[in-house]
Amino acid sequence: MNDNDAAMDADDIAAAGNESPRVGEIVEWVAKGIIEGRLKPGDDLNSVDLARRFNVSRTPVREALFVLHRERMIDWSPRRRPRVAALSLKDVREIYHLRAILYAQVSLAIVEQATDDDIASLWRVHRALAEAAANEDVDGYFWANVAFRDEELRVSRNAIFKEVLDSLRMRINRMRHLSVSLPGRMRRSCVDHQRLCEAYAERDGTLAAALNRSIVMSALKSIESAWGE
Repeated sequence: MNDNDAAMDADDIAAAGNESPRVGEIVEWVAKGIIEGRLKPGDDLNSVDLARRFNVSRTPVREALFVLHRERMIDWSPRRRPRVAALSLKDVREIYHLRAILYAQVSLAIVEQATDDDIASLWRVHRALAEAAANEDVDGYFWANVAFRDEELRVSRNAIFKEVLDSLRMRINRMRHLSVSLPGRMRRSCVDHQRLCEAYAERDGTLAAALNRSIVMSALKSIESAWGE
């Protein structure tokens, strides 16, 4: 292995700054592949192949890999080729417990802050969830679920909640996709999100917070049950 496959330093990042849109494309493509399971734990990420795919030099590829390493999506140590990182059950549990706490608070904020138009917007996003669940479209349901969570954060109007959850976004999405891909999870999740929207419409913060916490913890239990498999 040569120096081009070693972890990036600050000079590498600075040199790649003028190609940041391409860096974003590479990060998005690799992250989406990991999240949706096309790239498996332990798979090599070859910088030459990525540079060829995106028609760029290896510098923006290395910056993109640095971003993915920082987000713990890939393992990248000196003198080793970057590889897709394995999920840790300990990390899953810790992140889901944090999400359960935060989304309960998000629900309380929504009930306090959301307008009638905001509630209608949440219902519209839920319709996309229901359609994907009816079609048994795992990827479609997953991305609709991401959109629902993003809309919750928007209408909660709490920048700190959004900042914390966005900082874990890639890892959360990887775990979330795993959860919705498990047997029976989509339909149960869809029903739970409908009940959550009903609680928002009724302006029942206590119920909405309890439901949102239950949605997250139910997903965690499903992951824990399937972990051995």
